[in-house]
Amino acid sequence: MIKKHACYLSIALLVAPLVAWADVLPDPPANPLQQTLLQLPQACPTLAPGLTPQTQALLQAFYEGQNYQPVWAQEGRLAALQAALPQLADDGLDPLNYRLPQGQDLCADIGTSRQYLQALQDLRFGRLAQNRFEPVWHANTEEPDRQAELLAIAGPGVQNVAGAFELARPALAQYQDLRRVYARERQQPLPQWQSIPDGPLLRPGMQDARVPALARRLASEGYLSGQPQIANNTYSNELASAVKSFQLDHSLQADGVIGPGTVKELNVSPATRREQLRINLERFRWMARDFEPTSLLVNVPAAQLTVYQNGQPVWQTRTQVGRADRQTPLLKSRVTRLTLNPTWTIPPTIFKEDKLPQIRRDPSFLSKHDLQVLDSSGQPLAVQSIDWDRPGNILLRQGAGPRNPLGRIVIRFPNPFSVYLHDTPSQALFSKGPRAFSSGCVRVESVFQLRDLLVTPAEKARTEELLATGRTTEFRLSNPVPILMTYWTAHADKNGKVVYSPDIYNRDPALISALSAKR
Repeated sequence: MIKKHACYLSIALLVAPLVAWADVLPDPPANPLQQTLLQLPQACPTLAPGLTPQTQALLQAFYEGQNYQPVWAQEGRLAALQAALPQLADDGLDPLNYRLPQGQDLCADIGTSRQYLQALQDLRFGRLAQNRFEPVWHANTEEPDRQAELLAIAGPGVQNVAGAFELARPALAQYQDLRRVYARERQQPLPQWQSIPDGPLLRPGMQDARVPALARRLASEGYLSGQPQIANNTYSNELASAVKSFQLDHSLQADGVIGPGTVKELNVSPATRREQLRINLERFRWMARDFEPTSLLVNVPAAQLTVYQNGQPVWQTRTQVGRADRQTPLLKSRVTRLTLNPTWTIPPTIFKEDKLPQIRRDPSFLSKHDLQVLDSSGQPLAVQSIDWDRPGNILLRQGAGPRNPLGRIVIRFPNPFSVYLHDTPSQALFSKGPRAFSSGCVRVESVFQLRDLLVTPAEKARTEELLATGRTTEFRLSNPVPILMTYWTAHADKNGKVVYSPDIYNRDPALISALSAKR
């Protein structure tokens, strides 16, 4: 009897670990589709190339929302997707990058879902990774949950694929307006025009052998109706008027003078112009993530600032931005304070590359420009004590006043680049184009009108009082305002008129190449 009980006890002890182990085993997949997803690269070898863990996770989440049932076998769904994909061409996306697999098995269903999700993702967030090409620094480092946002569109969207695609497209006005233009233009044959040779500055009334070619070039884009009479290769007022219109449409100084900048824009090929429309749709897909309905929006190539309130532009002004060797950074932040009657502590790069050579050439440079020498802790130093060949760790600071390059007001927002918006005594430069003159900061025309849009009436009155004292004062805004500094080189208005901006940092070619590459 004892032996019998001992036998039962031994069996129980042997079985107990197996029962416990069984308790922690995952439930087996409920159906073949779930099993296929778990073993996707092996189960569907044709889907393995380019299959990332992120894509697998997205597919898992998508099919979980569909109760792990095939999606595209239901009547009408596949046909709706096949009809929607070619429309991506109007968004500047290549429909051939979203080819659907053949067949009706589980692998084909998953492959179709993969392309469906990819198309929605590219529409919503952009096909290219913005950080690879034109990274934007964000004051708020919290990353949005893109997968959740995408699934919120894709899951219900299988019932209405065209509606899902439309929902994924940015509602941003810049995107919608440019998309309409691109949809129209891509269907048209490319226009033809000849290049204009380089040469000396050409002003109205002057004679130049390039004038007939210039007239043909302007006529090819509709800036001239018909061919004007050219007498003795004379650059007539009629031609100059057409050139001014061209310059306005290309963010140039509209003075009718043919110089290197105008010749460069005239010689951009028709194919490149069309590609500019396409890549700026991609930029607007990126921008839609950061744009807020009430905010400041700076387009760096156009050197232009627009104030938005409740999604509508209410004020616009010209700016001056960083030149190519000292580029204005792209960023998203919030305007939090104003500096009234600012002093200017010269940044290290400007001190080393600009000011130091001038001081060495002219010892009186400091006094002429009201510059004070400070040590690293901000204490004044005697100019005579400085060895300007080896100045060490010193600072130069210019006092507040009419000659201060920051003018009378600075608009500040947190960022690691030490850039800001500011007033400037260099007002004449606002009439130029392009306006890449600064060392990275953004100079603002009519800056006090911008101030008025950032403050309450009571704050405006108080800032006026503080400005009148002549003393440097930091003034914090009661309502911080988002600011987005970004980059685009072509946009359209609601009437379909396109305005181009010079690609001052030469960023378009890399985007054109990357967006044209097959996936």
